[in-house]
Amino acid sequence: MENSVGNEVVRQCVQRMAGNTPKIRKCLELLTEEEVWHRPNASSNSVGNQLLHLCGNITQYILSSLGKTPDQRQRDLEFSTRGGLTKAELLDRLESTVSKAIAIMGNLDDDDLLRVRSVQGYSYSAIGIMIHVVEHYSYHTGQIIFWTKLLKDMDMGFYAGVDLNRRNE
Repeated sequence: MENSVGNEVVRQCVQRMAGNTPKIRKCLELLTEEEVWHRPNASSNSVGNQLLHLCGNITQYILSSLGKTPDQRQRDLEFSTRGGLTKAELLDRLESTVSKAIAIMGNLDDDDLLRVRSVQGYSYSAIGIMIHVVEHYSYHTGQIIFWTKLLKDMDMGFYAGVDLNRRNE
């Protein structure tokens, strides 16, 4: 699959997923154990719930559907859990899940990328699954960053030293 469109899709998806994990790690370093499980209101989830949810989603969509492991996701538990895991345990679980997902994506060939699978009752090609997971991971990473910034009243410095006003060439 070298130098193929499929290879580039995989490379970009892996890059986006790998780029979100350090942002979440930094948030967890700044938050206390209590803050990780705090819910701002009854309609919102804690950072801990977000991390469990990300692990569940990535596991179901990539490890199960693309990696061909049994789908044993218990989605409701991702949101009903109110603690019991430390920041370190949550981060280890996330990093392990993301690492396994990246390995699976890296082993897909062009035929695998186009083959349609059923996930949560939806039909997606592997490319569609990867785009869903990257989008979902980025979405919840943003929520975790927002919550951390709200609690800590600080710039996270993710783009320190980068000229974001630079014009396209």
